[in-house]
Parts: sequence; structure tokens; C-alpha cells
Amino acid sequence: MSTAGPAAKTFRLDGSYTAINRLYQERGWTDGLPIVPPTDEAVRECLRWTDRDSREVVAVLPPRQGEATVERIAINAVMAGARPEYLPVIITAVEALADPDFNLDSIQATTHPVAPLMIVNGPIARELEINAGYNAFGQGFRANMTIGRAVRLLLMNVGGGLPGTGDRATQGSPAKMAYCIAENEAENPWEP
Repeated sequence: MSTAGPAAKTFRLDGSYTAINRLYQERGWTDGLPIVPPTDEAVRECLRWTDRDSREVVAVLPPRQGEATVERIAINAVMAGARPEYLPVIITAVEALADPDFNLDSIQATTHPVAPLMIVNGPIARELEINAGYNAFGQGFRANMTIGRAVRLLLMNVGGGLPGTGDRATQGSPAKMAYCIAENEAENPWEP
């Protein structure tokens, strides 16, 4: 997509980290875990990792049909705790999710506990240290956890896939928290 979306709304919060997280939780802007406050400085630093315009609409995410601008992607990446250099991978994941053949609308609104799995391959996976080995779906790997979480926050905050409204999964799934791994190219018998 190449249209320009609106600038993200900004607001000033005075208060403790705990108060900020409480407000985000009350407004439904988090997945239940604490967030990193998306300060102007942190978002600007994240945006330095792309040459795309911050207001470019990368995708329209269902069920709310929210415009995922580069800026909104960066905001949710910061909130997820992603390092700024992860932004290009997160943007690419959003583009892939928006492909009509993927049918994100059905995934977002189903009663089944499904979640998109991001598998990153190539040099970028190694550079960002996205785990492809032991415990790839588990704890301990910032890139895996925060890239997957950033995408989930986007699906909630921009796409409207909120539990009970846009997301009707009856039981949910831990995969909806952070679902990102690297391809284990060293063990793969096929060419990447």
C-alpha cells in the first residue's frame, strides 16, 4: 500500500511507570503484560530503521480495518519491547499478514485459538539473533518474543482483534502472545 494515513494521536502522561501501564491496561492497549511506554524519542529511534514515510499505510488490518502506518507499527514495536532494528522484520510481517490469500480476517475473528506464526529466514534472522534452535517457542530470546508480541499488539490495537469483540477465540492460545521463530537453515535439507 502507498497511501498516507493519519498521524498517530499523541497524549502526555505524567505519572509512574505503574500508572502508565494501568492506563494502557484499562484502555485495552496491551496484551495483559506491562508495556514499554512509546515515548516520542523511542518511536523516532525506531523509525530510523526504515526509509519509509512514517504515515505510509503498510496494511489495513481486520476486523476493524485499521490502517497500520509505519508510525503505528513503530509505536507497537516500542510497546512490545522490540529493539529498533527489529522494525523492518515487523513491517514485513504486517505486509505478509495483509496478503488476501492469508485471510487474516478469518484468523482474527474466529472462535478457534489460531495465531499467525512468523518464520524469519536469511541473514536478517542471524543478525537479529532470532532463535531457530532449542526452546525457539519459549522464553529467553528477545527477538522472538518482542517481534511476535509487536505483531500481536498491532493485531489488537490497529486491527481490533481484542478478546471478546474482534477476537472470539473461546479458549485462546499462548501462541497469541508471541509467535515468531527463525528457520533452522543449517538443518533444512532444502534451499532457502
